[in-house]
Amino acid sequence: MPQETPAPAQAGSPATGSVTRVQATHEVPDAMRRDVGLLGGLLGQVLEEYGSEGLLADVEALRELTIAALEDTSGETLERAEELVSSFSAERAKEVARAFTSYFLLANLAEEQHRVRTLRTRDGELPLAQQQPSDSVAAAFTHLAAEVGEREAERRLKELRFHPVLTAHPTEARRNAITASVRRIGALLDVRDDPRVGPTELAKNRRELLEEIDNMWRTAQLRVSSPSPLDEVRTALGIFDSSFSSVFTQAYRRMDDWLQGEASGAQAPKAPAFIRLGSWIAGDRDGNPNVTATITRKAVAQAADRVLADHEERSRRTAMSLTLDDRYTPPSSKLDALWNRQRQLSEELAEQASQHSPGEPHRQVLLGITGRIQATRERNADLAYAVPEELINDLRVVQDSLVEAGANRAAYGDLQELIWQVQTFGFHLAELEVRQHSKVHAQTLAWLEDSKSVEKMAVPGEEVLETFRAIASVQQRYGVDAARRYIVSFTQSAQNLADVYTLAEKALGGPENAPVLDVIPLFETYEDLRNAPQILEEMLTNPAVQARLEQTGRRMEVMLGYSDSAKDVGPVSATLALYEAQEKISAWGIKHDITLTQFHGRGGALGRGGGPANRAILAQPPHSVDLRFKVTEQGEVISARYGNPEIALRHIEQVAAATLMASAPSTERRNAEAAQRYAGLAEKMDGVSRERFHGLVNAEGFAPWFAEVTPQDEVGLLAIGSRPAKRGLSVESLEDLRAIPWNFAWGQARINLTGWYGLGSALESVQDLEQLRQAYAEWPLFRALIDNIEMSLAKTDRRIAERYLALGGREDLTAVVLEEFDLTSKWVLAITDQKRLLEKHQVLGRAVQLRNPYVDALSLIQLRALRVLRSGKLADDEIDDPRNLLLITLKGVAAGLQNTG
Repeated sequence: MPQETPAPAQAGSPATGSVTRVQATHEVPDAMRRDVGLLGGLLGQVLEEYGSEGLLADVEALRELTIAALEDTSGETLERAEELVSSFSAERAKEVARAFTSYFLLANLAEEQHRVRTLRTRDGELPLAQQQPSDSVAAAFTHLAAEVGEREAERRLKELRFHPVLTAHPTEARRNAITASVRRIGALLDVRDDPRVGPTELAKNRRELLEEIDNMWRTAQLRVSSPSPLDEVRTALGIFDSSFSSVFTQAYRRMDDWLQGEASGAQAPKAPAFIRLGSWIAGDRDGNPNVTATITRKAVAQAADRVLADHEERSRRTAMSLTLDDRYTPPSSKLDALWNRQRQLSEELAEQASQHSPGEPHRQVLLGITGRIQATRERNADLAYAVPEELINDLRVVQDSLVEAGANRAAYGDLQELIWQVQTFGFHLAELEVRQHSKVHAQTLAWLEDSKSVEKMAVPGEEVLETFRAIASVQQRYGVDAARRYIVSFTQSAQNLADVYTLAEKALGGPENAPVLDVIPLFETYEDLRNAPQILEEMLTNPAVQARLEQTGRRMEVMLGYSDSAKDVGPVSATLALYEAQEKISAWGIKHDITLTQFHGRGGALGRGGGPANRAILAQPPHSVDLRFKVTEQGEVISARYGNPEIALRHIEQVAAATLMASAPSTERRNAEAAQRYAGLAEKMDGVSRERFHGLVNAEGFAPWFAEVTPQDEVGLLAIGSRPAKRGLSVESLEDLRAIPWNFAWGQARINLTGWYGLGSALESVQDLEQLRQAYAEWPLFRALIDNIEMSLAKTDRRIAERYLALGGREDLTAVVLEEFDLTSKWVLAITDQKRLLEKHQVLGRAVQLRNPYVDALSLIQLRALRVLRSGKLADDEIDDPRNLLLITLKGVAAGLQNTG
C-alpha cells in the first residue's frame, strides 16, 4: 500500500495554521451577533461615561489593530499594536486590560445564551428513531435495547450512575462578585428572547443591562485575599441553589418522560435517581494546610443545613398542594399507622397538621414529615430523622397510599420529585471525600512510634488523627455516605492504603470505634499507572479491605490522575498510559468479581484530561465504565457545565447517554478491536512522544526558563483558591509544581504546550498518512486525542508565543518548541483533511474566531508587564504596578480562552 506524507510545514505558512493562525471563517448567527453587538455597545457606553478621557478610543484602536493583524502576514500590524500598548500610561494599560476582560465576560454570556437558544429550538425537533445514541438518554436506551433486549436495557438503566465531584482546585479565575454580576446580566439578556416582551419592557431591560454592566465594570476584578476553604464551600452552595437543586430532578423527570411518554407521571417511574454529588471542598488537604478537621466539620454542617432547608421547603410546598379529600382519596392502613406514630412523636406537630388540613390525611402526614425534616435541620433529637432512608420510607408510605387510592398523578408528580431529591442528596448534599498524600500518613505513623524520629512534620500528627475523628463525627450525625471515601494521593504501594486503616484505628482507640472507610488509591504518575494492577492485587491481602468488600457487595473505587501523568510524560503518552491502566484495572476487577468504579481525576485544561466528557466516555476500554462514570469537576468547568440550568441539563443528558452506550456490545467491540488493531501504532507514538517530551523538560535549565517565559510565578499570586500553587520547592524543580499552574502558565503564554507537545514527532515517525487517517476514523481514543489537540492548537498563537519564548534568552529551547508546534499542526491538519484548524467544527471554530483578536490584545498588554518584571531593573517599591497589570491580564486571558488549569 503506498504511503502518503503531507508536505512539510513552512514557518509562517497559513496552511500549517502557524504564524498567522487564521482559522476557518464561520458565520456568526444573527441572534448571537445581535447579542454581542448589544452588550459590546453597552460596555462602550459605560466606558465613555466612566470619565477616563480617550479610554474607549484606545480600546477601539487596539481592537482594530489586533483584528487587522490576523490577516497581515508581514507582522507589521501586530508590531503597531505592540507600540500602541507600549505608549499607554500604567493606569491606561490597566483600564484597557479591564475593558477587554469585561468584553470577554459579556461575549461568553452571548455565546452561552445562543447555546440555550439552540437547545430550546432543537428540543423535541428530531424524532427518537432518527436520533444518534449520544443525542439523548432515550435514544441511547433505544439503541441499547436493540442490542441487548428491552429487559436487559431496563436492568442496566437502573444501574446507571453519574457522580460528579466538585473540587476546590484553584482554576476559577473570576471573583464571586463578578460571577454574580454576570449571572444577573445573563438573566436580563434571556428576557430579550421572549417574544411577548414589547418596546416598553425592552427599553427597561436595556436600562437595567446598562446598570449591571456599569456595576460589573466598577467591581474590582482581583480578589484582595485568597478565599478560605469555607468561602469555597459557599461558592459551591451557590451552584446548588442556582442549578443542582432543580436540574438533577429535571434530568430524572425528562428521562422518565422520554421513556414512558404519556404514561409518565401516571405510573411508577422508570428513571432512577442516577446522580450522586461528591465534593473535595474542605476535604482535600493534600498540600493545603488551610483545610483542617475543624474546617471539614463546619463545611459538612453548612452543606447539610442548606440541603435540609431545601428538602423542607420542597416537602412543605408539595404538602400544600396535596389537598386530596379522604372521601375521594382514602388513606391506606399504613398511612394511618404512620399518622399515629407522628402523633406519638409530637402531639403539637400533629395538631398543627390537623388544623391546617382537616379531612386531608395525605396532606396531614406530609406536613408531619415536613416538621420532622425541620427538626433534623435544627438538631431536635426527639423528632429528627436518623438517616435519609428513614425519610424516604415515610415518603414511600404516602406515595403508596395515593396509588392504592387511585391518585397516581399525585403519587408520581411533585412527591416523586421530592423522593428523587432525597435519594440524590441525602442529608449531606454532597458526599465529602477526604484526600491526603501517602507520605503524610507514613510520616504520622513514624511520629506515633517515636515523636523524635521525625524532624519536620509535613502536617502535624495530631491534625492527621483529628481528621479521622472528624469523619467519624460526620458519619454519626449525617450518615455513613456523608463522608466515607478517603483518597490516598501518590499511592505507590499497598502499604500506603493499609496506613490509612491503621491511623483510623489509632485515632479512635480501636477498630470498633473507627469510621467506615472506603480507602481509594489514586494512581497519578506514569510509573504508578503501570504498577496499579500489582498494587491492587497486594491490597486484597489486607483484612480491612476484604471486610469492606464484604460489606459493600464487593464494590470499590480506583482513582486515576490525569494531571501528573501528563506533566510526567506528556499528553500523548499519558493518554495511552491511562487507557492501558483502565484496561488492566478492569480485567483485575473482573478476575476478583469486584464491581469497580474508575474515578477520573480530570481538569479543565486539555493537559489535564479536559475536553468533551461524552466523547471521552465512549472512547474508554471495554468494562472500564460499566454504567458508572465518576469524574472531578472544578473551577471554570463547574461554571461552564452547571452555571446555566439548561446547559447543565444538556450536559447531564449527554453524559448519561454516553455512560449507557459505553457498555453496549457494539461500543465495547469497536473499542477493543481498534485498540488491538492499532497497538503497534500506539506503542510507536508512546515511545517517540515521551522521548520528545523528556528531551524538552529534562533539558538543562528548563525549569527556570519556563518560569521566565511564562507568568508561572505570578499565577501563584492570583487569589483564586485556598490551595497553594506549589508543594514547597522552587522553580528549580518541576516535580513540586502542581499541574494546574503548569497548564495555566503555558496557556497564558499562548503556547498551550501541555496539550499537544510530542504529538507532531510521534506522527512524523509513523510517516503513513493513510494509516493515521484510518485510525482517526476507526479508533475512538485516537480520534479524541487528535480532536482535543486540534482544539488546543486553535487556542495557541505562534506570533504571540514567539514573543513570550524570547523572554527566556534560550534560542535552542525556543526553536525546539516552535518546531514541534509546526510539526503537530501539519499532521493534525493532514489527518483531519482540513486547510485550517477547526474548519469542520462550526460552534467551536466560531467561539475561537470571536475571541482571538481580543485575547491577542490582552496578551500584548501582559507581555508589556512581563518584560518589565523580567528586566531585573525594578526597585521593590516599583513592582506593584506591573504585577497588578499582569494579574488583571491573567484573568482576562483565562476568560478569553475559557480555561485555566
